Amino acid sequence: MTKTSELPARAASSTSPGLPARAGNSTGQERLADRLLRSTAARSYDPELDIDWSAPPEPGKIFLPEHRSTLYGTSLWDRLTPEQRRELGKHEAASVASFGIWLECILMRLLAKLAYDENPATRHVQYALAEMAEECRHSTMFARLIEWMGTPYYGPPRYVHALGRLLTTTAHGPAMWGAILIGEEITDRYQREMAADDSIQPIIRMVNKIHILEEARHIGFARAELTRSAAKLPLAELPMQRAMLGRVALIVARNLISPEVYRSVGLDPAQARRVALANPVHHETIRYGSEKIVAFLREAGMIGPPATRLWRKAHMID
Repeated sequence: MTKTSELPARAASSTSPGLPARAGNSTGQERLADRLLRSTAARSYDPELDIDWSAPPEPGKIFLPEHRSTLYGTSLWDRLTPEQRRELGKHEAASVASFGIWLECILMRLLAKLAYDENPATRHVQYALAEMAEECRHSTMFARLIEWMGTPYYGPPRYVHALGRLLTTTAHGPAMWGAILIGEEITDRYQREMAADDSIQPIIRMVNKIHILEEARHIGFARAELTRSAAKLPLAELPMQRAMLGRVALIVARNLISPEVYRSVGLDPAQARRVALANPVHHETIRYGSEKIVAFLREAGMIGPPATRLWRKAHMID
């Protein structure tokens, strides 16, 4: 069992255990997938073995940076005691982990659709299968984290759950890959901040470090797929693809934090949610998390009419 604040020594290895190079890897798609498969073989983790889930929370350590709380800077925040702020941060972290499991399940279904439809004797499909395995471990890791924190599982509301099922059957092309990236890159930005913060619980930092390292491969794969599919997108289909992505952006922004978390510190969920949605500091946190993915999607032409207002409503663009 490793120390909870450190990645196992094997993460430093840059050598692959020996995946053979395929003859005829002539396309950029195959070359990228081959490289990602080699990286997966060399630098992957098992959260059941690599995290000491028996370690108790460290006294004085927090679960979420205070300035990333949805209520930070509001009158409701000012009324909370230091212990209540720590407790709220724990439940907000559990909500992000819960929503992350929902997102990972959607991603696994989309990758399974790719693998079902395409040739498994290609590095491209083989990497999609390898990524599915990693996303499955990530979901288990987030579930163990929720269990370790002793909080409820904050799943998405019923209508969002239903929309997720619809997305897995209808999403295609750049909207499919863009939806994946919105879910992956926003949380990745927050996790990078927390992984470097010594005030955060070591178990949470370890979860973040593992997820960051493995998610970098997934983000690279999805970005390349989006760029490739956007280049082939018929102009007439662009508004529909943009509309789907704008809707995904709003759903993610509004559902990372469940209003039920506010019950943990005695606040009325409906009132606290209204305060959070109107909180300029929270809006800035959303923009911080989405800054990189928004820049990428804009460059790819995937943000624009008729969905611009949805991105603004999500507070991801001004």
